[in-house]
Amino acid sequence: MSSKAPGAVNAPAVDEPPELIRAIPLPHYGRWATVAVLVVLAAMAVHGLVTNENYHWDLVFPMLFTYEIGRAIGWTLILTVAAMTIGIILAVTLAVMRRSANPVMRAVATFYIWFFRGTPIYTQLIFWGLIGVLYPRLSLGIPFGPEFFSFRTYDVFTAGVSAILGLGLNEAAYLAEIVRSGLGSVDKGQEEAAQALGMRPRSILFRIVLPQAMRVIVPPTGNETISMLKTTSLVTAVPFTLELTKVATDYGSQTLLPIPFLVVAGIWYLVITSILMFFQSKLEAYYGRGDSTTPGRLSLRGRRRQRTSRQAAINAAHTTPAATAAEWTP
Repeated sequence: MSSKAPGAVNAPAVDEPPELIRAIPLPHYGRWATVAVLVVLAAMAVHGLVTNENYHWDLVFPMLFTYEIGRAIGWTLILTVAAMTIGIILAVTLAVMRRSANPVMRAVATFYIWFFRGTPIYTQLIFWGLIGVLYPRLSLGIPFGPEFFSFRTYDVFTAGVSAILGLGLNEAAYLAEIVRSGLGSVDKGQEEAAQALGMRPRSILFRIVLPQAMRVIVPPTGNETISMLKTTSLVTAVPFTLELTKVATDYGSQTLLPIPFLVVAGIWYLVITSILMFFQSKLEAYYGRGDSTTPGRLSLRGRRRQRTSRQAAINAAHTTPAATAAEWTP
């Protein structure tokens, strides 16, 4: 006979399968209620758009691909690209000046940013349109001395040129702070290590600091580009009359039907914005591919490719034994 200690618990049989845990999913009543409300609101919005005859959908779709609208889209894109190009070049220059040890350069950059951020863009565009009134003729020469040559202001500063300069110079002030914050996000030790290797300051900036800062610079710069696309509608203050919003409103005034033409402009703004957002996401994924803290930006295939490339780099460095059982076994 076998004795059993008091209070002992019978051990389960070895052949007895473990009891499965029946997990009950947590109900999300608030989530489903929110979805239901959003579906109802979306259905109401679509119904209102489709059934409302005041939108004149019979005019909207034929006008989407007319020559005039296409030309206006082209000018809008030209203004956006040219202004952002000027803004980015000046922004990098201003950001470097803000980081300079020269107090004069820091003061000039600070004053520029203070002035253009402190005055409305619409007011600046009006002044660019009146530059020929303020200075009918411009000349190049020695101050208080002879002039080398002069020209009529409006012969050079046309409406298009004034619009591009007004948008670009204003945008540079905002982008300069974005670039400066991006440069400041790079660890100071990166610059010190590059200096220890004998690299020039210019090479350190463009080959060491700026590539690492792009991860911080790209997202807000993409937002500024999308904002610039819509800010081009303000160049009527110059006045520049070939961009999309102005053309749409002019056709609306001529036909006494402003709504369908504004809908056409809105549709094209949405299309262009969607394309810009797509390329922005690609740039963010490219410059953020070494950032392990934001894996959600990459797709499943992208994360798998990232892990594969990292493992390949580790294997190429020969810092660990090869992935064979013989080398891992003692």
